[in-house]
Amino acid sequence: MRTQIKRVRARQVFDSRANPTVEVDVELECGIIGRGTVPSGASTGIFEALEMRDGDPAHFQGKSVYKAVDHVNQVIAPCVMGMDATQQSVVDRAMIALDGTPDKSRLGANAIVGVSMAAAWAAANASGVPLYRYLGGANAKTLPVPMVQIIGGGMHAGMQIDVQDFLVIPVGATTYSKAIEMVANVYYSTREVFRAKGKPVSVADEGGFWPTFNSNVEGLELLVQGIEKAGYVPGSEVAIALDIAASHFYSNGRYRFAVENRERSSSEFADLMVEWVNKYPIISLEDCMAEDDWDGWMQLSEKLRSRVQLIGDDLFTTNAERIQRGIDLRIGNAVLIKMNQIGTITETLDAIEQTKNAGYLPVISARSGETEDTTIVHLAIATNAGQLKVGSIARGERTVKWNELLRIEEALGDEAVYPGAKLFEHVIGKGVGA
Repeated sequence: MRTQIKRVRARQVFDSRANPTVEVDVELECGIIGRGTVPSGASTGIFEALEMRDGDPAHFQGKSVYKAVDHVNQVIAPCVMGMDATQQSVVDRAMIALDGTPDKSRLGANAIVGVSMAAAWAAANASGVPLYRYLGGANAKTLPVPMVQIIGGGMHAGMQIDVQDFLVIPVGATTYSKAIEMVANVYYSTREVFRAKGKPVSVADEGGFWPTFNSNVEGLELLVQGIEKAGYVPGSEVAIALDIAASHFYSNGRYRFAVENRERSSSEFADLMVEWVNKYPIISLEDCMAEDDWDGWMQLSEKLRSRVQLIGDDLFTTNAERIQRGIDLRIGNAVLIKMNQIGTITETLDAIEQTKNAGYLPVISARSGETEDTTIVHLAIATNAGQLKVGSIARGERTVKWNELLRIEEALGDEAVYPGAKLFEHVIGKGVGA
């Protein structure tokens, strides 16, 4: 088929927080169209590629993306038209060169990644195969283990508490469909625990329950109760994951928990993380030290990298140079992968490959401001990444992704591989989920 790019058109649409974002359609000469709708983060690292917003208070409180849309329609479109959409890296490298900055600040990462996503979908649609098969080939068959928010905090809940996400990983499941059922049961049961304690059951940005706690540990205690109330054994059947997002309460070398009005040094905060791991069924910690506290990360990694999954998000920002620095320093053992942090499909695939080659675990992730786009689901399967973090199991921008996985599981049939607890064996040992 004629897969040259014929037309590129961007528009401003809305994400799940009612903020404007960029959507791009790429039409091929054969008439087939691909679409990419760009997510947006609230908890963003300072080393991420630039998300361009207009800053005009007269439009959407300064959050409009008309400039990024114009950059797609007037600058990027003439550059990529006529290119073969099936040559993803050629299209992506052309946009990177056109921008010419290390952080995509000339055109905006939200403009570039929208075109990159749309081109990939157009090529897959023209090829008549799902995006995961188009990007990953015949061996794309690993369904990711879900990491799902049950309680939201930090930037996702108006900083009501300091820890950003209290999540669960159903390590005892043997199929994806069983895993997501277990997550749903924990969600229902935690809601009942909240109600029994007179706490509101309204939801935060990513669909988890809104926190009204006197301490961060209270969130851990309630989540353990939710797991038990659902009928599961904490740790061996359903484990806890935390996204600390420590950069948001780190200043001048100190970590300050506002809800508890207490400050800690890097070494003291690392010791607190160890204390939590010793006391609670935690299998994964994300951004448990600040993005520029490399010494703190090294201290924590020495203590915990052989016991739990240690994920760098703000630390690594899906950036090859920062990921390599972490690998060289033996910091963490996992990398959170977000397309809009780096700006193209090609660079995202490269980051995943780099992560896996180092023996680190990639965790494909959504953002707090999400859309109905399912690209990350297909990306997780295309790369056999093994994990997907989308937020909660409530709200349509979240469930559209979990539901897409159910459809793909059905389509793959006996070919599907679900790693379950085995995925974590190299960092937390055998027997997990047994």
